[in-house]
Amino acid sequence: MDDLPALADLPDDALLEALQRRTFRFFWEGAEPQSGLARDRNRQSADAGNHLVAVGGSGFGIMAMIVAAARGWIAREAAVMRLERMLTALEGAERHHGVFPHFLDGVSGATIPFGPQDDGGDLVETSFLMMGLLAARAWAERPGEAGLRARITALWESVAWDWHVQPGQEVLTWHWSPRHGFAMNHAIRGWNECLIAYVLAAASPTHAIGRQVYEQGFCAGPDYRNGNLYHGIRLPLGPALGGPLFFTHYSFCGLDPRGLRDSHADYWEQNVAHARINHAHCLANPGGFAGYGPDCWGLTASDDPDGYDAHAPGNDNGTISPTAALSSFVYTPRESFAALRGFLRGHGERIWGRQGFTDAFNPGRGWFADTFLAIDQGPIVAMIENYRTGLLWKLFMAVPEVRAGLAKLGFETPSA
Repeated sequence: MDDLPALADLPDDALLEALQRRTFRFFWEGAEPQSGLARDRNRQSADAGNHLVAVGGSGFGIMAMIVAAARGWIAREAAVMRLERMLTALEGAERHHGVFPHFLDGVSGATIPFGPQDDGGDLVETSFLMMGLLAARAWAERPGEAGLRARITALWESVAWDWHVQPGQEVLTWHWSPRHGFAMNHAIRGWNECLIAYVLAAASPTHAIGRQVYEQGFCAGPDYRNGNLYHGIRLPLGPALGGPLFFTHYSFCGLDPRGLRDSHADYWEQNVAHARINHAHCLANPGGFAGYGPDCWGLTASDDPDGYDAHAPGNDNGTISPTAALSSFVYTPRESFAALRGFLRGHGERIWGRQGFTDAFNPGRGWFADTFLAIDQGPIVAMIENYRTGLLWKLFMAVPEVRAGLAKLGFETPSA
């Protein structure tokens, strides 16, 4: 058992190191054993029969592994070997026009349906995977790693992003099924976590979309433009009160928002405002929920007492998700440090485990998750590293195709 008071009192940098390293265990020792890919979720108790792999979570896990190798938690050679095993599994997995499903069986590589009609390609989960793979390709720069780079390039170039633009439409469609086609008809419109899908679709050297799909698709969403004040903070884009905080995390594990602009927004301004509004809402606590305060805040998608939900200021049931504040260090460092120490001091015995913080807790209902989720653990490691060193931002933003895709969509970057 950890000495939680001593852990909470560590100096800032040592505390972040401890948090990242512990959370990385989810992806290293908690991975699906045959493929090495990230399980969708683990529980506090071991689950040897759990072979359900999260495709997007595996992308975040790859980024966490880069951090682990850079910090010496694992040997570089071990990271390369794990990446090779993951690539073997991905190369043999079921794909749909190069697009991976939401869930895979880590042993057989077969699609595990996410829903009755969601049994094929998931373009957004694939974009998170490709973000991680392209960051790994940039990291694998040594001569002996050329084969690794080539295998990543082959997977990347096989994704038919343009297949997900239906005839007569100027928008990416989230799902395609070999049995149901585009029956779900879920257009990817913003503002949300899906910016990375459009950047990579524009960046593809083999199956690219044009700028008009971004402008008429993502940027034409009903919750795209905002400009209103919430708690005295102006929010350029997104739904009222900002929505769940994963909007500021998922795409931006790789995309560096500092100095990233287009005709619609300054993305650093956007994300800082979103995080500050989330924090201010928890302090104001209009719902009167137990536990909320400066050292206990953060609303995003996670498990909760009733299942799973996208918690946000406009959808608040008293559930705090540690990843919300902890993945926001780049935007709200002072407030995130307060939450980190508060989580350890106030609830550590219930939520601090072998693979980091469990997914969520609801103090008012006496509920504490016993689960760790890939899509919540991964951004903690990645975004804290971007706060500390900018490592993943440097790698991903140096990818030539990414820079070309951003330019194609009209983005300005600091070095452009």
